Amino acid sequence: MPKGGARTRSGPAPDPNALRRERDAGEWTILPAEGREGATPAWPLRGQTPREADLWHGLWAKPQALMWERYGQEVEAALYVRRLTEAEELGSAVVLSTLVRQLADSLGLTTPGMRANRWRIAAEEAPATVAGQRRTAGSSARSRLKVVTGGEQQ
Repeated sequence: MPKGGARTRSGPAPDPNALRRERDAGEWTILPAEGREGATPAWPLRGQTPREADLWHGLWAKPQALMWERYGQEVEAALYVRRLTEAEELGSAVVLSTLVRQLADSLGLTTPGMRANRWRIAAEEAPATVAGQRRTAGSSARSRLKVVTGGEQQ
């Protein structure tokens, strides 16, 4: 096992709603929920199975595909698709599933991968709720507390 240095999943995940943003260096990229529009890029690897073609087309409609296009990650996305189709086969090696998860993380296809890349999808809402109410941007913990005396709320 490698020693020292940060790992993708080590430490707390960066919080886009953190009160001290200077500690959480770097800006988050907001991706449109509609995903990427336009033609699917040409398959960059040799040969393509029908299953790979289906996955390839669907992958390039995702919001993350905008970033892959920006950074020229067509080959990385194609390798993910190829390894995913291999991992789907019965009796495939467990290491293929591990590799697929690692590739998905690096492409921002998983929640930890999106955090590591500092990407958010525009339609996402903060999951924090208090007593069934949505948390507002300016609310504080103190303002959300209720005083209870004698078992009755005031």
